[in-house]
Amino acid sequence: MRWERLFEDLEHQLDSEWEAERAALDSEAERLRMSRLTLRDRLTVLADQSDEVAIDLVGPTATLRGRLTGAGADWCSVELGADAHVALIPLEAIAALGAARPALARSVRPGGPPRISDRMTLGFVLRDAARRRGGVRVHTITGGVHIGTIDRAGADHLDLALHEVDVPRREAAVAGIRLIPFPAVSWVQLLGT
Repeated sequence: MRWERLFEDLEHQLDSEWEAERAALDSEAERLRMSRLTLRDRLTVLADQSDEVAIDLVGPTATLRGRLTGAGADWCSVELGADAHVALIPLEAIAALGAARPALARSVRPGGPPRISDRMTLGFVLRDAARRRGGVRVHTITGGVHIGTIDRAGADHLDLALHEVDVPRREAAVAGIRLIPFPAVSWVQLLGT
């Protein structure tokens, strides 16, 4: 009887040690996974659920509030309120992001499989906006706002033809051209496509 009890005690101790070691390994694996988690990863999960967010931007621009609708390699998109205009925001321009607690907790979990949009850069999306010839408002990190049509988007900048928002881009309506480097962009509001 004594030997059986001794073996049971040893078995329980071994089980306890095994569980403690497994818990430690699980904790370490989770810390390692979290150390590799990027802002873009979290934005992708939030965008998949079309969560409401509040994004504070670098510079004097106010906080943008709306439904997160997409995330790419170096940008995210937010649908702004009832007018359904879309804002493209470079990840570098994000100072802070707020969302409901359950959404933020969910965003640390792994997302789905990679998509093509995950590789699309801000330049790629702005080249598409240039192709569509819709009006835009480009907000800069210094607080400037430039209104017009994107003529072209390079690797690290865009050319904006300045004209009134309600006037189509015609040579006679263009007041000037601005070259705006992407690092100076706080957000781009797409007004029409």
